[in-house]
Amino acid sequence: MAALAVLLAAFVSAMALLIWNELRTWRREAAMEHLLVTFGPAVARAPGDPRQIVLWQPVIAAERRLFPAAFSELERAMGGRFPFSAELIEGAHARWTAEWLAWEQTHDADYKLKAAEAEEQIRDRGQDSAIARARLDVIEREKLERYQQRYEEYVRTAKALAGLIDT
Repeated sequence: MAALAVLLAAFVSAMALLIWNELRTWRREAAMEHLLVTFGPAVARAPGDPRQIVLWQPVIAAERRLFPAAFSELERAMGGRFPFSAELIEGAHARWTAEWLAWEQTHDADYKLKAAEAEEQIRDRGQDSAIARARLDVIEREKLERYQQRYEEYVRTAKALAGLIDT
């Protein structure tokens, strides 16, 4: 009878260990699936919009604290930092800078054209009125305001991306 009790206890212990291991495996896989589902769309959008990388950072930091083992396992499997690799971040930073330079050139050309059109209207009318000069001032102020707004966004995002490259 004692031998049967020992055998039963060993069987129950083995089953409990098997169930425990299955639950651990399920939790690990569930955590990784959660991370892949959560960040997959962000990774897909990041090359087209570098701001996505910056916007997702608070969520990534929180998830990294909640699921450190899942992050480590995914990073081993992917061969780099998850969800945004260093290469993806560097590429996004380069793209952001290139887009800024292109926008800056277009912005400058657009406002040169607006100013030239306003000056041509002044010449065509043969008058150098206060209204015409005010119109030129408005164009210049608008140019500067748009530039400053866009430049602030560029610098904020570029600094954030550069900071992520270093981590």
